[in-house]
Amino acid sequence: VGESGSGKSTIGRCVAALQKPTSGSVDVLGQDVGRLRGSALKSLRKRFGFVFQDPSTSLNPRLTVGQCIAEPMIVHKTGSKADIARTVVEWLDSVQLPKGTEKRYPHELSGGQRQRASLARALVLKPDLLVADEPTSALDVSVQAAVLDLFEELQTELHFACLFISHDLAVVDRLAHRVAVLRGGAVVELGTPGRILRDPAEEYTKRLIAAIPRPEVTRDRKDR
Repeated sequence: VGESGSGKSTIGRCVAALQKPTSGSVDVLGQDVGRLRGSALKSLRKRFGFVFQDPSTSLNPRLTVGQCIAEPMIVHKTGSKADIARTVVEWLDSVQLPKGTEKRYPHELSGGQRQRASLARALVLKPDLLVADEPTSALDVSVQAAVLDLFEELQTELHFACLFISHDLAVVDRLAHRVAVLRGGAVVELGTPGRILRDPAEEYTKRLIAAIPRPEVTRDRKDR
């Protein structure tokens, strides 16, 4: 967690080998991602999944939803055409999208449905690590809750680790086992959600928490 520009997405992209660090090392699953090249990097990338913030821009508009989900399997040459087609249908069911969605295009789906498709694409190879970069921030609150429910169910079933990037501390409180607070690219505080969000040690963290909008409840006259 951290304010805009604190380095959250940069770390996520470096971890998933989508961006090279300018210095230091990024050790993931026992390997320094920044030093890998060629087949070694491709082999490690197979163990990663990535869910982007906005599914309307991360899904290829020229491909059907089925083709988008199948893309990682094709890139990594996993299974025959029949295997891929069957797996796509199974994943659509896993993310609670109706049969036939594989033939539709991303623009024909709602925002929540597109993010479910993005989640299926990210998990289709059953990765060890999922990087989720603000995956619910572009969704309505009610849709966000449903996607988070699905996310928790899939993590319980598949046992993948997740680096979850968010500015929504309520979401972080619900999902995270550990919370890292970033400021200017540096971790200023690290601990459990209970400790970080309810008893922060750093003034910066206290300001982040204080900035969370609080709902105001008023009573109607007839209830008085």
